[in-house]
Amino acid sequence: MADEYFLLVCDDVPHDVVLTDPGVRVLEVAQVVRRLTGLSLWRSKVLATQVPAVILDGAPQEDATAAVVSLRDAGAQAETREQPGPDFPKP
Repeated sequence: MADEYFLLVCDDVPHDVVLTDPGVRVLEVAQVVRRLTGLSLWRSKVLATQVPAVILDGAPQEDATAAVVSLRDAGAQAETREQPGPDFPKP
């Protein structure tokens, strides 16, 4: 029996929120990272200083956009990236 692969088309492609630069207000950015991820303040600060860092993985587009706006309001540079689709073998 041959394996068949199906690609399901979803309305919402998962996105990653990537922090590219924490800016000069690192503590404020770390507080936003803490609120978004639920990590401790210390771990959020470590994550905010090790750039580029994926803050949210596989979030819906609306949530990812809201997270980027929050990070930018705190003085950071952040972006959303679409997660790549699976690579299916060609028949």
